[in-house]
Amino acid sequence: MADQRRGLGRGLSALLGEADATAAGEAPRPGDRRDLPIELIGRNPGQPRRDFADAELEELAGSIREHGVLQPILVRPAPDEPGRYQIVAGERRWRAAQRAGLREMPVVIRELDELRTLEIAIIENVQRVDLNAIEEALGYRDLVERFSRTQEDIARIVGKSRSHVANALRLLGLPEAVQLELRAGRLSAGHARALAAAPDPASLSRQVLERGLNVRETEALARRAQSPARPASAPPMKDADTRALEDDLGEALGLSVEIVHRDGAGELRIQYASLEQLDDLCRRLTRGGDPREL
Repeated sequence: MADQRRGLGRGLSALLGEADATAAGEAPRPGDRRDLPIELIGRNPGQPRRDFADAELEELAGSIREHGVLQPILVRPAPDEPGRYQIVAGERRWRAAQRAGLREMPVVIRELDELRTLEIAIIENVQRVDLNAIEEALGYRDLVERFSRTQEDIARIVGKSRSHVANALRLLGLPEAVQLELRAGRLSAGHARALAAAPDPASLSRQVLERGLNVRETEALARRAQSPARPASAPPMKDADTRALEDDLGEALGLSVEIVHRDGAGELRIQYASLEQLDDLCRRLTRGGDPREL
């Protein structure tokens, strides 16, 4: 399975016979590429991409009228529909071809199960930057929930870092109103990541849009919302045991650690300077076993 994941990570070209091997490591088979009546082809209901800009489709349809479909789409035999085919990758071209009035569509046919179909659809869209951030996250969630893929599995499949996958999934926790702005392109993925950690993302997103804030300004806004100004007062002196514990934890984690203790309760604050440090910290904390081995 590891070899298959690496093959998938190379992209759709391998599946279309444009590389030395297909995603499954097989040589292209004669007769795989052919023209099919367009009415025998249907969309995949599990396709991660849900939003198709009308202007982009019309532009592509104009190109297809002029030059035809230059690259075949990838299809598989439709489950429970003999004689019909389901799109694995290339739905935008299929939609545009219908607008252009084509009666046939060039295709490459592969026998693929549900898992491989979803993986390939996500890869094709992510590599071509066709998915918005919410669509990408929904595709990753499908792999987690339907096929028990871990975040590390997904990272290998799509050729991204684990922290990228984790940050994408976090966006699904945003309020629906913020997700809609993201899908419409009025907010970027960078804006959304900054808002995801804020206490009131919907209110902050309205400020971002009204004031036209860039990502850095949005991050600063989110930080201020997380740490509202407190009345000026001298911080309590820490005892030697607390400082020693901070030093021990900081040395074990390789990060700056602060313990804030008041009236029998408090906070443990761990500061990181990059997503790589956060990713390493998450691996350490979820490893299990003896805490002293962190």
